[in-house]
Amino acid sequence: MLDYERLEGKANDIRCDIIEMAYHAAGQSHPGPALSCADILAALYFGHMQIRPDEPDWEGRDRFVISKGHACPALYAALAEAGYFGKEHFYTFRGVGGMLQGHPSLHKTPGVDMTSGSLGNGIACAGGMAYALKLKGNPAQVYVLLGDGESQEGLVWEAAMLAPKLGLDNLTVIIDYNHLQSCGDTDSILSMEPYADKWKAFGWRVCEMNGHDMREIINRLEEARHFRGLPTVIIAHTIKGRGVSFMEHNNDWHSKRPSREQYEQAMAELGGRITA
Repeated sequence: MLDYERLEGKANDIRCDIIEMAYHAAGQSHPGPALSCADILAALYFGHMQIRPDEPDWEGRDRFVISKGHACPALYAALAEAGYFGKEHFYTFRGVGGMLQGHPSLHKTPGVDMTSGSLGNGIACAGGMAYALKLKGNPAQVYVLLGDGESQEGLVWEAAMLAPKLGLDNLTVIIDYNHLQSCGDTDSILSMEPYADKWKAFGWRVCEMNGHDMREIINRLEEARHFRGLPTVIIAHTIKGRGVSFMEHNNDWHSKRPSREQYEQAMAELGGRITA
């Protein structure tokens, strides 16, 4: 039986790691979009996906693609907490030659299943991965985290159109619906509503959830794993900057790096350890 308090603790650890990387980053750090998906990453890596951190390329593993690649601190934190690599790499985040780049690279970082960065590419790559697994008879699942602003990309809908035709019931898309993107309010820039109806029209099984409720996240993921015939999209209602008071709902924190004072305040609110 799952220990939900442990999963919530892991989500908090991921948030602390995100702030650590944000403070030590070489340049921009994108803490806001990373914090909004921390609970989802904790649920996937510590309560749902089949993985082997000591064998990153295990063929039977579930795959994860972070299509909103700029939020990679959340993925790096989850991977480090799971034991894929040590946290000392946080201090060279985005540095030249470092293992943790500003967008994830499968050639640089253990546990990264797909390089991502150009918005919209992640869901297309994940669809290809899911199809290949089907052809091989491999029962592994593929999960992709998609941004709401990213959903304005045409490539997203090309991939969305193809997946049901191929019967990719081993593919689950999770949309981090925090209503903010780099330039402002997503609903004002280019609203995706009616969001659920769009995905239904493209032939997907659609459900929604509170992206910060651990029990609900796990339940939705389990439902998707066992559903047959169609891919599933889960619209996760989230808060950008979740967990840090001055970052929540504040799009100023889409990509900037915190000062020492802001770093210490964020860590104090999360109960994290302040480094030198």
